[in-house]
Amino acid sequence: MKEKISFTFNGDEFTCESGQSIAAALIAADHRELRTTRFGDEARSIFCGIGICFDCVVVIDGVANQRSCLIEARQGMKVESTP
Repeated sequence: MKEKISFTFNGDEFTCESGQSIAAALIAADHRELRTTRFGDEARSIFCGIGICFDCVVVIDGVANQRSCLIEARQGMKVESTP
């Protein structure tokens, strides 16, 4: 059995298995909206899952424009929607 870790997304705590990407962990928790578009506030989520489309960009521990489909969730990380 894999180790469980927790992280926050927009202030809410999520738990997942170690090794999962941030996007996969959020989708598994039935949280689909990762950010909104700059124009029109349209909801965006994971689309390609391989880092090409950039629909899943988030802020991780203060670093902007991180592709959540490529980055493994780590214990205590703070993830936020892009501003």
